[in-house]
Amino acid sequence: MKRFICRRLITGILTIFIVFVLNFLLIQAAPGSPVTTLMGKENHDPEIRAMLEEKYGFDKPVIVQLGRQLEMLFHGDLGDSIIQNRPVGEMIAEKLGPTIVLGLTSALLALIIGTLLGVMAARKEGKPVDMVVSGTQYVFSAMPQFWLGLMLIILFSSNLDIFPSYGMTDARADHTGINYVIDVLYHMCLPAITLTLTLIPQYFKIAKSSVLQVTNEEFIQTFKAAGMPVKQIFRKYILRNAILPTVTIFGISMAYLLTGVMLIEIVFAWPGMGRLMMTAINQRDYPTLIGINLIMAISVAVVMLLVDIIYAKLDPRIRYE
Repeated sequence: MKRFICRRLITGILTIFIVFVLNFLLIQAAPGSPVTTLMGKENHDPEIRAMLEEKYGFDKPVIVQLGRQLEMLFHGDLGDSIIQNRPVGEMIAEKLGPTIVLGLTSALLALIIGTLLGVMAARKEGKPVDMVVSGTQYVFSAMPQFWLGLMLIILFSSNLDIFPSYGMTDARADHTGINYVIDVLYHMCLPAITLTLTLIPQYFKIAKSSVLQVTNEEFIQTFKAAGMPVKQIFRKYILRNAILPTVTIFGISMAYLLTGVMLIEIVFAWPGMGRLMMTAINQRDYPTLIGINLIMAISVAVVMLLVDIIYAKLDPRIRYE
């Protein structure tokens, strides 16, 4: 296992490096420029443009700019935002917490609820419970996240006035301690419900199909023929084997957590990474985009490594040596 982890760490570092270089080149090749954003659309003074390009190093060849970015990265510096004139690392640190809180809460709820519903539907296959649950999940699977979020705002915020429709906290209140936590949870209800409802179907489908597939395996039929109790077979063999694909889906969801909630953050004005990335794209803020993409690449590599380790723990048949 140690050798496997070391190999994966090396592979992950190389992957992060390649992704960083590709993202840098793609961002440079995209139309638009942060200099144009700084100058304004109506200002076309070539002297001002040349001065700004020299200040931020855009007058240098792309390979020179890439080398400068890599040198800064090796020193733990993500650079400064061109538009906001603040350290990119500081900006990401401010937005990372709200995104993790919202995304992780929603993903965990979706994993638990979706897996339980999938297992229940598989054990009641063809019965009314299965048809109702499966039909409901197909409906939520077809709903766009932003549309469902808007519908929930209209229903629970505008009409019923139960939950707030935007923000992470009440700006007019100065909560601290447990009151602050309660305020955050209260504001997180609608965006978390939206994300959870749209994430549940993927766990439901995987869990249901996996349970049905494992149930029909020959070794399960052998256990049944030998007289082993059905509950013991399900708990010890079927569920343990069927849960592996849901772990993979959960790992992938966690890997793309940082940008996966972008639309929800925009709809509910949630102060997270999604809104920061959208703002950076609109303003052509290269250092901020590069920093966000780097954090995303690191998260993918780390989570994929953790998923492989969890796989080995859940299924003794998997060996990496």
